[in-house]
Amino acid sequence: MNPQSSRNASFSMDDFARALAQHDYDFQAGQVVPGTVFSLESQGAFVDIGGKSLAFLPLNEVALHPPSQIAEALSQGETRDFAILREQDAEGQVIVSLRRLELLRAWERVSELNEAKQLVEGRVTGINKGGVTVEVEGLRGFIPRSHLVERSNLSALVGQALMLSFLEVDQEQERLVLSHRQAVSMAGAASLAAGQLVEGVVSGIRPFGAFINFGSGSGLLHIRSISGEYIRSIESVFSVGQTLKAVVTEVDSTRGRVSLSTRVLENYSGEMLEAPEQVMAEAEQRLGRHRQGQVG
Repeated sequence: MNPQSSRNASFSMDDFARALAQHDYDFQAGQVVPGTVFSLESQGAFVDIGGKSLAFLPLNEVALHPPSQIAEALSQGETRDFAILREQDAEGQVIVSLRRLELLRAWERVSELNEAKQLVEGRVTGINKGGVTVEVEGLRGFIPRSHLVERSNLSALVGQALMLSFLEVDQEQERLVLSHRQAVSMAGAASLAAGQLVEGVVSGIRPFGAFINFGSGSGLLHIRSISGEYIRSIESVFSVGQTLKAVVTEVDSTRGRVSLSTRVLENYSGEMLEAPEQVMAEAEQRLGRHRQGQVG
């Protein structure tokens, strides 16, 4: 090799080293970058993301539910997108995550489902003082006790899959609150139509009306829809646990709200107060006459 070529080779290597040292990789936490799995280790994997050093993917950041062995989730030479979990240290190594990406995508799915007013399925994973925890689309959610259909034995719910609706979706606070009771009502409401006769049980009494559970859902019998006669106190007319027939007058399936009426079954104003047993016994026939009257 002549001196001139030696000087050129020396210059080229020095130039490369200088360029490498001056290069600003500037990997920021939260950034998503492509990478190729370089090697699989017992505690994770080394990933080539084009930095000064290989990035490291810890085993607990491989997935929402990390495998016992890295080879169950990744293979050497595989190319994926990775989220930067921790910026490069003094040696230039970056910590990356696949779990973080899965979390972001899960929140996106949940947000879309919430905006579309869609019901989801969630599996009960545990219980606490205020209700139960569930897993929905890979995320941890919470159902308050007041929003459960079964409230007496929460332990029996663990492992069960429940139909749920969204009460609160807050990605920034990582807060996901859901309702089983509302989802059941929404599903029940979707199967109902105005003019339908339902039979159920009085589950609650409020100053403004009575709540009726009828198997596939529940509805509100407003105080003004009980009778054509003025009612001062609903407790004087109904009691919790009482069986009742009522006509569906309005359905809001997006909110799971069903409005009911017994007033339309009366032959005269106040009959529900004077002879409720008679009204209930003849409910089907009276509903037929009511429908005919509407058509006429």
